[in-house]
Amino acid sequence: MFCTKLSVVTKALPAIATLSIAALLGACTSKPIDPTASWSPNKIYAEAKDEASSGGYEKAIPLFEKLEGRAAGTPLAQQAQLEKAHAQYKGGEQAQAVATLDRFMKLHPASPAIDYALYLKGLVNFNDSLGIFSFISKQDLSERDQKAAKESFESFKELTTRFPDSRYSSDANQRMNYIVNSLAQSEVHVARYYYARGAYVAAINRAQTAILDYRNVPALEEATYILYKSYDALGMVQLRDDARRVLEKTYPQSAYLSSGFKSTESRWYKFW
Repeated sequence: MFCTKLSVVTKALPAIATLSIAALLGACTSKPIDPTASWSPNKIYAEAKDEASSGGYEKAIPLFEKLEGRAAGTPLAQQAQLEKAHAQYKGGEQAQAVATLDRFMKLHPASPAIDYALYLKGLVNFNDSLGIFSFISKQDLSERDQKAAKESFESFKELTTRFPDSRYSSDANQRMNYIVNSLAQSEVHVARYYYARGAYVAAINRAQTAILDYRNVPALEEATYILYKSYDALGMVQLRDDARRVLEKTYPQSAYLSSGFKSTESRWYKFW
């Protein structure tokens, strides 16, 4: 509409003004040039891979999106979706990566790459970027919001259940073990918080929750110690002695009995 009005106005203007408006009209009719217009799908894929390999995720993602449309209905289009999700994950776009993977699994439920899609979705929510920063701040995964950890666990669990022989299942199992201990340790963090503030009944409740809900994870050693210390603080001698016997029998080399909470400075987690 704007360009149509300009063409009418030019009839009543001097030559110089007409030339200026002609330039505007030219801008109206021009379209953005797509440098990939003449590229084959294989060339787009190669360029997108190069960008992703060099860390240029912002450039790689739109190239993978173009490839999805250009190679629609082919295995290359499916590969483009997975590669885009990986680029989004590496580029810090976790929500977009999860959405891309959910779309992929909905559109291609019989794809031979479903196991990888589940594994990648687990990685996105696992958020193993904690490594460098946790070393500085002494914060581990158990001290963070556990929603993503639980979602990560569910993706890994589905992978290992549906595809036990997948090349990704072994690593997924290790990460599941890590997450389970993280969730248990989260309960212990809260129990320790209550104990330090004299809320011994609340500390007992959270420590018992960890013991009842989880099995064979390192965090339960501290949970048992918190029970022992909380019962002692409340003067509940029988329960205190019972908790100590359990601690000594289950963890005969426990450093908590000799060093107390100082032993928690030795972190239980490992890095990938």
